[in-house]
Amino acid sequence: VFGKDINLVLVLSNLSSDRKSVRVDMSASTILYTRRAVAEILKAATSVELGPKQGKHIRVKIPYTHYGRYLTTDKRIQVTALCEVLHTHSLKLLVEKTIILEDTNIIIKLPRRVVVNRAVSLEISYANPLPEPVSRCVLLVTLMNQQVKINLAPLAPRERSKIYFEFTPRRAGPLQLQVDFSCDKFSHVKGFVTIAVAPA
Repeated sequence: VFGKDINLVLVLSNLSSDRKSVRVDMSASTILYTRRAVAEILKAATSVELGPKQGKHIRVKIPYTHYGRYLTTDKRIQVTALCEVLHTHSLKLLVEKTIILEDTNIIIKLPRRVVVNRAVSLEISYANPLPEPVSRCVLLVTLMNQQVKINLAPLAPRERSKIYFEFTPRRAGPLQLQVDFSCDKFSHVKGFVTIAVAPA
């Protein structure tokens, strides 16, 4: 989840009946959705001895403080591990994983029934998932082809807050509400919901 430390486990298994020495070079970078690297956030190397038919786990931690300021709005991190079996004819294996960090910041609560031409109040809950305060918080609400910009108070670390948004639907049928939350430390955290508007 965005704002928290990332914990990974690399599992190495020796399927042969011979002892193996393996060198592991690990790296991680923030990337764009095109897979273009933005910034390297981790570089580590280790060696592992594997007995016959033995498996071992290598644990890797990427703290938020290492990736936070380098993350793009795509919220993607590419992790690679180059595993080389030593004392052989250069047997190598490359393992890659793309991590897409999830946002759990926007929660939209609707009343049980929404009726055309009747005012309705929504609860929009938003949060700062980071271990540090954020400021310049802005909520952009898009509804019925109109945008409303709402300036919000700063949020303390891990703080959640909420506002109430009132509107009157003018026609029956499905209506999409989109919310976009930004601040000085991150931007474009989105949430949306489809509202079923009943006839009067």
